[in-house]
Amino acid sequence: MVGFDDAAVVGLIMALVQLAKESGFPARWAPLLSLALGVAAGIFVVSPGDVVQGILAGVAMGLAAVGLYSGAKNVTKGSEKHG
Repeated sequence: MVGFDDAAVVGLIMALVQLAKESGFPARWAPLLSLALGVAAGIFVVSPGDVVQGILAGVAMGLAAVGLYSGAKNVTKGSEKHG
């Protein structure tokens, strides 16, 4: 089960994806990278003894990281348009 401790992993995934993009990683592949990092974190950090649970938690964390980034980006772009 994804808990409050795992929310920190979502932030870490977002930071790693942003770092990868700044290092030249194509932005269009960022959601896939986020998902892959989430699954890896789910398997190796969240549920090391249960691969299926780790994959499910990782998918949730990776998608959450993509959604948080997208939401923040939309809010900042919206505020730039409306001053």
